[in-house]
Amino acid sequence: MRLAGKNMLVTGGASGIGLATVTRCLKEGANVVLSDLDSSDGAARAQALNDAAAPHGGRCLFVPCDVAHTQQVGELVDETVAQLGRLDAVFNNAGVAAGAPAHATDDATWLHVIDINLNGVFRVARAVLPVLYKQRSGNIVNCASILGVLGQSGTAAYASAKAGVVNLTRTLALEAAPLGVRVNAIGPGYIDTPLIKHLEPAQREALIRLHPLGRLGRDEEVANAVLFLASDEASFVTGTCLLVDGGFTAGKS
Repeated sequence: MRLAGKNMLVTGGASGIGLATVTRCLKEGANVVLSDLDSSDGAARAQALNDAAAPHGGRCLFVPCDVAHTQQVGELVDETVAQLGRLDAVFNNAGVAAGAPAHATDDATWLHVIDINLNGVFRVARAVLPVLYKQRSGNIVNCASILGVLGQSGTAAYASAKAGVVNLTRTLALEAAPLGVRVNAIGPGYIDTPLIKHLEPAQREALIRLHPLGRLGRDEEVANAVLFLASDEASFVTGTCLLVDGGFTAGKS
């Protein structure tokens, strides 16, 4: 198994890409702390995974955290290390979706999206890095987006936050490399998760047409990319943003 005996923390782990990653990494032998808001289904998800047949049983722990709060992030990392003894990989995935053109984005919306999607990634990385530096090993995978590498109308706050995640990833990778720690990001395209279930059929078809592969992505496909970056198979990969986008960013045919 590709993560046998490894300890992993996943934020935003109660649904969508986060939950798919928790499940995938458990299957590959990791011990996983699933973190999400206290009001989420995280505790029930972790319990269900532990109650399932092998190989999940007993290796998934729920620890609540709101990444908008520095104290909670610190407590999450402390609890993770206390429970698992060490930390080998972090999937920095917690985030919120938002869509509005710049002129219709008020301060509260802008600040909320930036605070969760960019500042939250920074808070988790800042809390985790001293642990990894002390070990002189481990890695972080940040969740960016296709909108971190190109623009799209109606996404001013979200795209700005995700672009920040991409360059934060590069900067952290440079700082961490001499201490034996890798930092990467993933950039999902439009993934068929609960975040887009509200779309009308015509809107969904329009999104599908933007992907040369002719469909939306699946959350397990993104989880596979996180697994690769978090594993020793990516031991010479740092500072990159791996796009999992069905060709969305390749250009126009």
